[in-house]
Amino acid sequence: MTTDAPRDPKALDEVPEAGSADGADTGAEKLATGGVSDGDQRAAPATKKRSHAGERKHLPVWQESVLLLGIALVLAIVIKTFFVQAFYIPSESMEPGLIRNDRILVQKVSYWFGGDPARGDVIVFEDPGGWLTGTEPAPTGLANVLSKIGLYPTGGHLVKRVVGIEGDLVECCDDEGRILVNGEPVDESSYIAERKTCAGAVTGFGCDWTTPTVVPEGKVFVLGDNRGASADSRAHMCQESVENCTKSPWVDTDLVVGKVFALVWPQDRWDWITNPGVFDDVPDGPPAED
Repeated sequence: MTTDAPRDPKALDEVPEAGSADGADTGAEKLATGGVSDGDQRAAPATKKRSHAGERKHLPVWQESVLLLGIALVLAIVIKTFFVQAFYIPSESMEPGLIRNDRILVQKVSYWFGGDPARGDVIVFEDPGGWLTGTEPAPTGLANVLSKIGLYPTGGHLVKRVVGIEGDLVECCDDEGRILVNGEPVDESSYIAERKTCAGAVTGFGCDWTTPTVVPEGKVFVLGDNRGASADSRAHMCQESVENCTKSPWVDTDLVVGKVFALVWPQDRWDWITNPGVFDDVPDGPPAED
């Protein structure tokens, strides 16, 4: 009678060899699960869900384009409203420095928080009433759209140089044909056109201006650099004598859009526009009467 040999306890822990029934079952199980244990299988969906949750969803190209265009338009409107705006020169009144149809840039920062134009500034302002004599063609199509957001020069405004500010006494003229501001003669020869007459006595519109005048509160007195061909404050001062005339020689500071700081077109004439400083010696306020 034969007896079974005692089994080695270690044999119970041995992994079945390939080809054994147990081994085949194990291999088949691994093939079915892709070599992943039941615990790994349960964890996999959670990991996959987390990876999807972390992905950033992108907008379609057309939506991104519309969004960027909208942002650009908003920025352009903000810049036009508060910082810089483009204009063009409508006439020859600012020659020789600025010629008709020149494109200029106007900055508005200088007049923020109650700041007012200074003597010598070249400013752009809205028509005070009856100053614009011709009908300017309105921009059409794309130019009209761009003008609304400040990307195309707009018309309907005037460009002049500030000569007198609130409280100034402006007179014409001394023996050399120079305008006097608060009793101080001002040498404007560096920027005005060659004059054949007094710098302020004759405007080219048949008006003689010889009466000293004090600039009222909140107003400025302006002249074109081309003194023989500029319908500026002098011309409208003369018009006060005309019956039923409603024009005024003054420009309200609230109508001032900003200060011209650059000539940007034509390209070969590109230049910075700065205050010439010729009014620096003008005293504040008229001289005391004797």
